[in-house]
Amino acid sequence: MKIPFTWSRLLTFLLVAMIGFGPAAFADDQAEPVIKITAKKFEYSPNVIKLKKDVPVILEFTSLDRLHGFNCPDLKVRTDIVPGKINRVRVVPDKTGTFAFQCDIFCGDGHEDMTGTIVVE
Repeated sequence: MKIPFTWSRLLTFLLVAMIGFGPAAFADDQAEPVIKITAKKFEYSPNVIKLKKDVPVILEFTSLDRLHGFNCPDLKVRTDIVPGKINRVRVVPDKTGTFAFQCDIFCGDGHEDMTGTIVVE
């Protein structure tokens, strides 16, 4: 038995498909921005990161030489940066201001200069 084509059947099919796949099906349009941060003796690049309050972002860390750390205590962001691995941290800043970050794993002479700032507008 052949079922006749109707616009209402097509519309129903499309609605069921959209509900069934949910928001994940459309995630590419709403993907959170990724900020790539590279660590090496004795610097971060970039060393100034600009974010917007209450807007989620992914910080993506890589190390070019050795183990480093990333610590921004005022925003409660902390991670190890392991060479050869990509480490992603999701951040949703809940306050505005300028917040210092630094390497918290000793990486040699000059370690104390491995700093930067996150500016949240």
